[in-house]
Amino acid sequence: MNGTGVPVVCAGGTAGVTPAIARPVVSRRAAMNLSELGGSAPIRLLVFASLYPNAVQPRHGIFVEERLRRLVKTGQVTATVVAPVPWFPFRSSRFGAYAAFARVPAFEERHGIRVLHPRYPVIPKVGMHAAPALMYRALLPMMRNLIASGGGFDLIDAHYFYPDGVVAARLGETIGKPVVITARGSDVNLIAQHRGPARKITRAAARAAAIVTVSDALKGKVEALGAVPDKVVTLRNGVDLERFRPLDRAAIRAKLGVTGPVWLSVGHLIELKGMHIAIAALTGVPGVTLLVAGEGPDGGVLAQLAKRSGVADRVRFLGAVDHKALCDYYNAADALVLASSREGMPNVVLESLACGTPVLATAVGGIPELITRPEAGELMRERTPEALVQAWRALQARNVDRSLTRKFAETLGWKPVVEAQCALYANVLTGSRGRAVTGAAP
Repeated sequence: MNGTGVPVVCAGGTAGVTPAIARPVVSRRAAMNLSELGGSAPIRLLVFASLYPNAVQPRHGIFVEERLRRLVKTGQVTATVVAPVPWFPFRSSRFGAYAAFARVPAFEERHGIRVLHPRYPVIPKVGMHAAPALMYRALLPMMRNLIASGGGFDLIDAHYFYPDGVVAARLGETIGKPVVITARGSDVNLIAQHRGPARKITRAAARAAAIVTVSDALKGKVEALGAVPDKVVTLRNGVDLERFRPLDRAAIRAKLGVTGPVWLSVGHLIELKGMHIAIAALTGVPGVTLLVAGEGPDGGVLAQLAKRSGVADRVRFLGAVDHKALCDYYNAADALVLASSREGMPNVVLESLACGTPVLATAVGGIPELITRPEAGELMRERTPEALVQAWRALQARNVDRSLTRKFAETLGWKPVVEAQCALYANVLTGSRGRAVTGAAP
């Protein structure tokens, strides 16, 4: 939850798949060829996501943008993004996160894609429950104006079930457009634990033409909320195999000034990401250095923990690291450590594997769907420092060949994911022809 009372869904991660089959999981109905739409014109998407990068928050939901860029690049879809921003009148830095919202431009173009940032009101402390209604009322006139001005679209592609998916499903029903909702993690794992949001999520699932989950674990939870199984498809995100790749490890380690075994943790510095577990585990692995990439409210607490544990000289807090620069750190590390208490399917796992670096992680969310082979890494038996040390020792004993880790990651690229996603859109549009969009399964 951010300072406005609006839920912030951190899908630190990204995507899921069962790599044993090395392909996205797609229903038979989603396997329809695009040609069945009866023409070669691209599908026009209206992408709806309040977590989307912008000029002020460039890392905000970067995984949503990454997938969209890949889809647009195929030429099979075009897109306009609607990324709502909470309204706030003052830009002064003394207002903290609120001021960042005020500085977001009303319109921008990113990587050739038009992005609109309409404002909607928020009510602090009750924002989680009020956000869908407030967002819907603020955005409905804008959506109608967009259509009237020639900015038509074929379907709404919403990311995160709450509040975005809830709002998108209602908007789609009102304006007569089919809606695809992607569940990414905390929207289903955490927010759906609250009775009010859970009811709204269930209604949105009934209205949606199709539902995408980034892991099979999330698929099961969405179905448990009442979603019709035939509408739910698992489609993981992919990994950029060109950006994240093995590099000259010795040169990078020399540049970064690291020697000996190195662990890397990447993510927001909050309890659920488990950096405190990685720091505590250092007492059991003399000589290991921990690099922590990220920032967040627990930064000071983690620094104090390192001092109390006597390992401060072996923990390096890197702060926020540009996404493009992460490749160097993955290459420098002997293992990525992710001791999360919950996840959807974190991008960092895919990126680390693509750089040839195995992963030590808790068996939560969709992570076990990726760590399926010895060269991919080791799952912790429980979420404790002792279990992390045991997993590290097991990984060391196997002496994993990093080239095999990279080879495994090459099955997790974007191409099959994007093809399946385009086929899903085509299937939704074919199913919605000649009927009102009521949310029934296509």
